[in-house]
Amino acid sequence: MNAFKAYKACAPIAWSPNLYITLVRGIPGTRRLHRRTLEALRLRKCNRTVMRWNTPTVRGMLQQVKRLIVIETEEMYKARKQKEGNHQALRPPLVINHLPASASDSS
Repeated sequence: MNAFKAYKACAPIAWSPNLYITLVRGIPGTRRLHRRTLEALRLRKCNRTVMRWNTPTVRGMLQQVKRLIVIETEEMYKARKQKEGNHQALRPPLVINHLPASASDSS
């Protein structure tokens, strides 16, 4: 969640035409009004991200559930996804030899 906080501080939300909203806290134990707001935003599971237009209506909904979500602009979202993609290291392929050791020595 520290990476999310860093991204939140980068750019003003009002300048971006699209908002990427990620649910970072669980839904159980929240108020019914907050659950209905998350349902309207189509956020059903934790760590899922949806894209919404930056309108006053959506910003009001986000203000209501701000403790449960993280809001990112398009640039912030793409930078985070690129960083996550670079972080996953590729392994060399695993090569399995099915020949017995004695058969390969006699060849």
